[in-house]
Amino acid sequence: MPAQRVSAPVRPLPFSPRPVPLSATLAVNEVIARMRREGRRVLPLGFGEAGIPIHPVLARELGAAAGRGGYGPVAGSAALRAAAAGYWTRRGLPTDPATVVAGPGSKPLLYALLTALGGDVVVPAPSWVTYAAQTALVGAEPIRVATPPGEGGVPSPALLADAVVRARARGRDVRAVVVTLPDNPTGTIASEETVRRLCSVARRHDLVVISDEIYRDLVHAPDRTVPSPARHAPERTVVTTALSKSLAAGGWRLGVARLPDGPFGRALRDSLLGVASEIWSSAPAPMQHAAAYAFAEPPELVEHIDRSRRLHAAITGAVARRFAAAGARVARPEAAFYLYPDFGPLRDGLRERHGVRTAGDLTHLLLERHGVGVLPGSSFGDAPASLRMRVAPSLLYGEDDEQRLAALASADPASLPWIADALDHLSGVLAGLTESVTVSEPAPV
Repeated sequence: MPAQRVSAPVRPLPFSPRPVPLSATLAVNEVIARMRREGRRVLPLGFGEAGIPIHPVLARELGAAAGRGGYGPVAGSAALRAAAAGYWTRRGLPTDPATVVAGPGSKPLLYALLTALGGDVVVPAPSWVTYAAQTALVGAEPIRVATPPGEGGVPSPALLADAVVRARARGRDVRAVVVTLPDNPTGTIASEETVRRLCSVARRHDLVVISDEIYRDLVHAPDRTVPSPARHAPERTVVTTALSKSLAAGGWRLGVARLPDGPFGRALRDSLLGVASEIWSSAPAPMQHAAAYAFAEPPELVEHIDRSRRLHAAITGAVARRFAAAGARVARPEAAFYLYPDFGPLRDGLRERHGVRTAGDLTHLLLERHGVGVLPGSSFGDAPASLRMRVAPSLLYGEDDEQRLAALASADPASLPWIADALDHLSGVLAGLTESVTVSEPAPV
């Protein structure tokens, strides 16, 4: 008989993996999916997905390139970089394809940029959850600076200057500031004057500006322009965008960055490509082919984006009115598919009736008791005691592509039966939550 093998004693490792929490936006999406599998009715208002179908021509282009299995250039294909350069040039930002770098989504590009730049990063408060999280992951400090009232996405220029001076006085090496134009989570757009002043502060204090402009084609008013920092401080501004919002191709993971021209931009490109070469080698070739087609802006995609913009405007506006009717303070959504209601005017009544003291308490109550999935403002850098939350209504457009396409085509999507039912359900939940609660101030939209 063969000799029996004696197992070595199990020896536990003397350390634990680095604790990194799941992104709040992805975590709430998984919770909502679990609750739905359990048969519970849930309004999915927490996840920032565009909620519209992939246009058939994009699927066609992706399929045509499915056989492209080679790695390709780290910076991206020549066709994609030329198309992205044309996209920005048509928006008043003349771009040399040599300054464009592609990656598997704007999130990896941001991470690679932060790694290449080094140093601490100023982020708006509130701001998308990933900015601060990625800054911490690269071993730097996220420095939160409040945004001006009604102008999300851009730190207050005066507060920015003060924060940088204070941080450097305590030995921090602050090198960059991130802005979002238009903004996630508030759905608002900073003014041209605020952006101009921010660029002046960045120049005076030697900061790189990273401008996340992934929502710029989803401004609700078609004549409203996005005030890119690249117009005011071109020598120090990086602009990023992707296919995930305007064309609802989040799962395709394809983004592009526009780097500054000049000596600093060339040095940043070299560093960024070095980082990219060690993380993703090159963006997927089939995705690059489809993205080159998209950034060239053929008429059918321009029309598709325009219809999605109108849909986002109609439904975010309708949802904002429901929150305002319940007594929340709500800035009018101006872009994308977000709103950021503030239940501060109802604070005393919510505490007395429901024991709510923080935004986390409030959003937990909405999800667990009423099946409304939203995210607390504290996930975006607000103080826990703030009663603000991010609401993303774009997954109300339909349960399948047939309903979503009907929503895209409708002149009045809020009246479609499935959307109207969701809006009525939301109004009922909010009315029950705030019934008999005194509003301490008006809450206009």
